[in-house]
Amino acid sequence: MLPIQVIIFLFTIYYFFIGFFGLWRRKEVKILTPQKTFAVIVAAHNEKAVIGQLIDNLRELDYPKNLYDIFVIADNCTDNTAQIARDHGATVHERVDKEKHGKGFALEWMFDRLFKMKREYDAVTIFDADNLVHKRFLLEMNNRLCKGDRVIQGYLDSKNPYDTWVSGTFSIAFWVIDHIWHLAKTNIGLSSVLGGTGMCISTDVLHKYGWGATCLTEDMEFTMKALVEGIKTTWAHDAIVYDEKPLTFMQSWRQRKRWAQGQFDVAHRFIPKMIKAGIKKHDIRILDGCLHLLQPHFLLISTFFVIMSYIQMGIGHPIFTNMYQFLPSALLTVITLGQYILPIIILLKIHVKPKAWLYLILYPVFIYSWIPIVFLGFLHRNEHEWSHTQHTRAVSYDDIMH
Repeated sequence: MLPIQVIIFLFTIYYFFIGFFGLWRRKEVKILTPQKTFAVIVAAHNEKAVIGQLIDNLRELDYPKNLYDIFVIADNCTDNTAQIARDHGATVHERVDKEKHGKGFALEWMFDRLFKMKREYDAVTIFDADNLVHKRFLLEMNNRLCKGDRVIQGYLDSKNPYDTWVSGTFSIAFWVIDHIWHLAKTNIGLSSVLGGTGMCISTDVLHKYGWGATCLTEDMEFTMKALVEGIKTTWAHDAIVYDEKPLTFMQSWRQRKRWAQGQFDVAHRFIPKMIKAGIKKHDIRILDGCLHLLQPHFLLISTFFVIMSYIQMGIGHPIFTNMYQFLPSALLTVITLGQYILPIIILLKIHVKPKAWLYLILYPVFIYSWIPIVFLGFLHRNEHEWSHTQHTRAVSYDDIMH
């Protein structure tokens, strides 16, 4: 058990060290003059309930209308998503491919079409159809692009944090990760990771390296593909996207299981080449990316350690007597308390409604449900069947702001 204890100790110190730097923001002088042109791309599969509200929202962004165009990929739709998107003013590209289905394939198809158009764009931004977008989103991305960033992730907020306890705990998890992971890493110069929506990618990166991210977690795959080339993902804290969180526990379960499957897949394919590239380029950001990919492995190891701890307490056999020579019990207490203290700090920072504090009581249910989900994700890591999450929460941008 000693090697396992060493791993748990080092990972825990690493997580707390990173998280500490997400408790504040660096001051920034922003470039507020619109300069960059954007292809705003929305990936949609049977999204008639929500696509109209997003297009209306995107058409009202605080950015010159001649500097961005809105494209919708109606991917294998069997409803009237495409027509609704057209009626609301988007340029729609309908795609039918029953074999290569899923967001990653749809984006690759769209990028190929985009690069054949007469108009050239400085960057693409990518959203899911269930999103709503802060009006300053493109202005914030323009700021980051003007400063030389090439792959950027926006702040992942929630469209429906007070609908159910599931959407509430899911939202809390995202708010916590936004600060103690994404913001923290950017504050100290490490690479953030793309989050599937609210993404901005410079077209010169796509031209040079291609997209090629078609697994269950295409965002993670492209993050690591870019990182191997020395291109880090930057966090834009004020470029906010409001994402619809699952309403039921089973929706949450299926979505997170897909994420776990995809992360195991990406880890097993990318970690060897990332270690090689990190050592060759002397780039700690690439090696840090490896640690990010190992998160689900760490959860499995930690769970095994806890199970063995209970066995030791229950059996009390001499073989278990000296198992815990390295990991002090005080550290286990810190780990446990940290899971509660950090969310409290973040909720205080972002000034949520009182209902969120009630959901915090059930937050451990959400956190510990990751254990069986990650285990199943490991067992099914080689399966690539896309699981679509149905979106029904049709609200407007004005509803979110009020």
